[in-house]
Amino acid sequence: MAKQYETVIGLEVHVELAAKTKIFCSCSTAFGGVPNTHTCPVCTGMPGSLPVLNKQVVEYAMAVGLATNCSIHQYSKFDRKNYFYPDNPQNYQISQLYLPICYEGGVEIETAAGKKTIGIHEIHMEEDAGKLIHDEWEDCTLVDYNRSGVPLIEIVSEPDMRSAEEVIAYLDKLGLIIRYLGASDCKLQEGSMRADVNLSVREAGTEKLGTRTEMKNLNSFKAITHAIEGERIRQIELLEEGKAVIQETRRWDDNKEYSYAMRSKEDAQDYRYFPDPDLVPIIISDEWIQQIRDRQPELRTEKLVRYRKEFDIPEYDAQIITESKKLADLFEEATAICKKPKKVSNWIMGETLRLLKERGMEPEEIKVSAGNLAKLIELTEAGTINGSVAKTVFEIMFQENMDPEQYAEEKGLKTVHDEGALRTTIEAVLAENPQSAADYKGGKEKALGFLVGQTMKAMKGKANPGAVNQMLKELLQ
Repeated sequence: MAKQYETVIGLEVHVELAAKTKIFCSCSTAFGGVPNTHTCPVCTGMPGSLPVLNKQVVEYAMAVGLATNCSIHQYSKFDRKNYFYPDNPQNYQISQLYLPICYEGGVEIETAAGKKTIGIHEIHMEEDAGKLIHDEWEDCTLVDYNRSGVPLIEIVSEPDMRSAEEVIAYLDKLGLIIRYLGASDCKLQEGSMRADVNLSVREAGTEKLGTRTEMKNLNSFKAITHAIEGERIRQIELLEEGKAVIQETRRWDDNKEYSYAMRSKEDAQDYRYFPDPDLVPIIISDEWIQQIRDRQPELRTEKLVRYRKEFDIPEYDAQIITESKKLADLFEEATAICKKPKKVSNWIMGETLRLLKERGMEPEEIKVSAGNLAKLIELTEAGTINGSVAKTVFEIMFQENMDPEQYAEEKGLKTVHDEGALRTTIEAVLAENPQSAADYKGGKEKALGFLVGQTMKAMKGKANPGAVNQMLKELLQ
């Protein structure tokens, strides 16, 4: 009988924090920028320069730790990880090996197989390295130090995942928590969230872990899924052939869908870690932890529970809206004003998501304010403007967030409630379309829809469709 194998996966997730300045200097952390312009003597490793810790970085790290059920080391310090590489200007990286800021946490994930908790071994703070750019025309390598010193947290999981599906669910959950906290935008494609996958296989039923490899350069869920599947098959084939899996770092090539060896994996002592002599230890008081705890927002899991109790909206709508803190805030604030959760939900699920998709925008870029969305709903409900006009107005609001009532007034879009004017228009439409009138009288219901459309056109969309319908029926009878 063929052997059955189990895949064992642990992740090291690097997250670039949303601090405006770098971890040990005041240079900008903005993405992009002309190469080597967001730099200074500290982040380019000049002799004699001294690092000063950014307090915001510590607070973001604590917030992520608390949100992922970690304990906080109240005495924490930085260490130097020594290695020589062109994108590492000091020839060491300031990180945390011995006393990381957060430890022993976990997050619950849900897959088709059910719920499961993925343990978090630790979260530590560190600085990012620069970026090497290989110029094929000039046949040389250039380095950009803009990213050097950008603050990171590294979230190290326990080897609790068994499939690509669990890995994606875990990354999804982490990204959502961190975005809710405002600690990072977690964009894989921009490198603000990066995952290294540690993977080994073992015979099903055995306790002993197999030899692991670490895969780098994974910047999309698709690449992560393919890399896991590819590496799992590669290791099983080696074992089936009686060969050993070598502990090494491998680089995933997403175009070729193949991983290749980069270097044999060093153990921690190869980095010659020692406490950083330029940085004092971080002492975290109970009061400071409590301050961070008090500032934590309501996370998605709690929101979903509350939405079920408070708002009469479908479970599917609640799931989609809470995927983004921006959408959830818009929904809650607009509902608080107009007291119509289902209507607010409909506008978000319909027009808002449609326009976001059409324009390739993120929810964070929405300009529409909750007050104006609530006002638009109230205008529509009161019949001040009709449904199709409301959609037109919303498209303009989506671009420049203006007052919908003022806009409808200025553009003459308010519904005409003048019965005399409506009756005159309908009589003219019936006179112009005698065949449709005869068809309706002969039992063809569709003819009424055509006549409503003609009336709305004649009224330039400013009539109430319900009133048009009713008056047409009266006049046709």
